[in-house]
Amino acid sequence: MNRIYIVGYMGAGKTTAARRLAQRMGWEVVDTDALFEEKYKISVCDFFNKYDEPLYRKLESEVLKETESLENVVVSTGGGTACYFDNMDWMNQHGLTVFLRISPKAVVDRLLHAKRKRPLAEGKSETELTEFVNQHYTSRLPFYEQAKITIKSEDLDLDNLLKLIEDE
Repeated sequence: MNRIYIVGYMGAGKTTAARRLAQRMGWEVVDTDALFEEKYKISVCDFFNKYDEPLYRKLESEVLKETESLENVVVSTGGGTACYFDNMDWMNQHGLTVFLRISPKAVVDRLLHAKRKRPLAEGKSETELTEFVNQHYTSRLPFYEQAKITIKSEDLDLDNLLKLIEDE
């Protein structure tokens, strides 16, 4: 196992967790959203606005699969990456998957105060965002729950995560 894929809902802290984990392990960290933006020279948010989600998901899956050539890396994935095509199965076959579980309420709080725009949350009132997150997160849970390791995102215990990884 020389690749760890961090999956979970938007706002769960995947990028931060991946950075901290990679640093502790002495590995590199890669963010699939950043890889997408670098490859296609457009932000994820602008891509969503200019094109459509199905095209984004197709290209995102291709970017994900390009990580197969990387070793000793922690990969932070986009919130929807695990939920499309065979991406979750693929990640389970090509690395160790970690699901950062977060409560829908915490997601809403984080999204309301986030500096970075999220295409699926943009332009929603707090009430609309709460309804959206509750429904949307529930629909994605079956994909996230296929991860080999599940750990609570709020107050992430990095030592505990490292122990779970070692036990795999």
